[in-house]
Amino acid sequence: MTKVETQFGPQKSPSMDQERGSSIELMVEGMSCVSCGASIQSALEALEGVTSAQVSFVNGRASIQGDGLDTSQLITAIEGKGFKAQPLTQASAPAELRSEIELRQATHERQWRYRAITGIGLWIPLGILHWTIEAPWIPWVLFIGSSIVMAIAGGGFYRSAWRAAMKKTTNMDTLISIGATTAYVFSLVTFLLQLTGRMTEQPLYFTEAAALLGIISLGHWMEARATAKAGSAVRDLLELQPEEAEKIDPQDASGDTTTISSADVQQGDRLLIRPGSRIPVDGIVVEGHSEIDESIVTGESLPVVKTLHDEVVAGSFNTTGRLVIEASVDGRNTTISRIAEMVQKAQSSKADIQRLADQISSVFVPVVLSIALVTFFGWWIYGDFPKGVISTVTVLIISCPCALGLATPMAVMVGAGAASKRGILIKSAMALEQAGRTTHIVFDKTGTLTKGRPEVVEISSSDGMSEDELLSLASAVETSSEHPIAKAIVNAARSRNLSFTPAVDFKAIPGEGVVGIVDGRAVKIVRDEAATCRILVDDRLAGTITVADEQRDDAAHAIARLHDMGLKVTMLTGDKTETAHTIGEALGLEPSNIHAQATPESKSEFLEGLPPGAVMVGDGINDSPALAQADLGIAMAGGTNIAIESADVVIPGEHVCAVPETIHIARKTLRTIKQNLFFAFFYNATMIPAAAMGLSDITVIGNALRLKARLGNSSTCVIEGVEVPRS
Repeated sequence: MTKVETQFGPQKSPSMDQERGSSIELMVEGMSCVSCGASIQSALEALEGVTSAQVSFVNGRASIQGDGLDTSQLITAIEGKGFKAQPLTQASAPAELRSEIELRQATHERQWRYRAITGIGLWIPLGILHWTIEAPWIPWVLFIGSSIVMAIAGGGFYRSAWRAAMKKTTNMDTLISIGATTAYVFSLVTFLLQLTGRMTEQPLYFTEAAALLGIISLGHWMEARATAKAGSAVRDLLELQPEEAEKIDPQDASGDTTTISSADVQQGDRLLIRPGSRIPVDGIVVEGHSEIDESIVTGESLPVVKTLHDEVVAGSFNTTGRLVIEASVDGRNTTISRIAEMVQKAQSSKADIQRLADQISSVFVPVVLSIALVTFFGWWIYGDFPKGVISTVTVLIISCPCALGLATPMAVMVGAGAASKRGILIKSAMALEQAGRTTHIVFDKTGTLTKGRPEVVEISSSDGMSEDELLSLASAVETSSEHPIAKAIVNAARSRNLSFTPAVDFKAIPGEGVVGIVDGRAVKIVRDEAATCRILVDDRLAGTITVADEQRDDAAHAIARLHDMGLKVTMLTGDKTETAHTIGEALGLEPSNIHAQATPESKSEFLEGLPPGAVMVGDGINDSPALAQADLGIAMAGGTNIAIESADVVIPGEHVCAVPETIHIARKTLRTIKQNLFFAFFYNATMIPAAAMGLSDITVIGNALRLKARLGNSSTCVIEGVEVPRS
């Protein structure tokens, strides 16, 4: 059994687990935000027999594990939270799943965009009219405009607040709903009384209600766009599996093939894999000989020789030879689908970005309501009922969480801005928070700590031939090949400005090398597993050319800096053990912290088993599940789109030193966020009667600007006392 088979096959459909009652997959409809998924997850985990549950807002799926699970009971629990659910009876085909994800995310993003544009688009002109013009028709315009915003933008908040109330708790949307509703209803009553000539001096708060809903809808829209970006990692993964396959009919002696959907491939079907095509399903080679690029699984760009009885993986690229494989799984349960599933589950397991503010609001809301009630009854008992109503409404409006809403975004904006000047893209406040809590950094090797592309590192000539002549002869033959080693040799010749004429009678020998005629001489290049090429000229050894992946210039400095920051550093790679230890120990890593021959699944499992504060740094397709599984995923900008979309932070492609720099910025930003939340809560909770809301806003913004000054605008990264330019 090969390494690939051990980690990924044989596959089984989800229904097999459902029959045993150990795992059940459900489709969930009606989720409008990440907190909806958190609400459902809490309800499921509270049920007897459930050991764990994961709810993915991105993909509309719930995965429940436990003993003696009852599907109807699980669905009832979900419906009790106001959502619809049904069993997922079979795995979706890759094309079907892509369509589901795209439709769900497009709908969600469109809804919040509509709410944000409506809220912001009406609030700005309403605010201008409110503060610049005095005319009898102004209150009518404010009333109509605010009513439109309440109807369109308010729906999402009211639903979220209602669901929180259903589980006897509160969240930020509860505060927003109370604040906006109080401002609107009080203004409406005041406006109607003003039409009769009473309360003419009382100000209206229509614009405040519109502003609150519009601004926070804008935040939800940005969250929806970020969620769509995360989902695109899954879509990109699924696109690596071809939608069609060439099926061979074993009863047809002519060997003709029939094109079918890869989702319709059944276990045992025989498929033709042509050179230059991707493998549609996991299988076993039953005919042929070729070299397969398995970077989707191992992360290594050098192709692997495959012959009779060898395992091949869906999504792998067939470089040279013709193969016939026998499918070991059906087309809906391939390695590609499994990697995509791992990314989905890892993404859905992350906490809501607003969870800290929600925790504060769960205490803050009851306190505010209590103060409001005491204020109302106090004035009523005192004998001034109108004053009691106005004071109570004032307390509720002042308690509206403007500063709580600003606390995190302001610090994030400054921290992310400082990071962007260093070429670092931080996607969310959650990413900054997790980076600030980092305790353990896990690096991929290829393309992360190394340059990720084979380069000629040694030329050894013999038989009286010079290095340049040997390299020219090899390049003349390799220039017709698409093999990564061939490209490295040709690039080396060009970097030396060597001239060569492409060989004639070129032929690629799968699993061995290439041959050709150069200036009347027969040149044969034989490659081995260590990427050392033997150059034979007229059947005599003329020399060797060794190709390897070199470490990045600043990798050792970055690792040393991380160690100085008190962080544990590990290398986790799909490369061979010997190669991994050679690179890792040269970079300053302990042998015990170097783990080789890792697959996407084992990488994800390794991250899952680490204590909180684990960060994964990678660049390849095979890193995407681990990037999503880690508390924080950091991707190299020069890596694959799938890795970049799976990660929370993207750093300059050539600068590993940006990793410790990210941690440095995050630690300072996290400290500022905590200070801002304290200021916002302190002023609102203790100074509501004094209407201190404006002071809390100023404090929050000022503290964030202080962070900007501390982070500075440096364009270099200092590692071990050496300044390294940033992108």
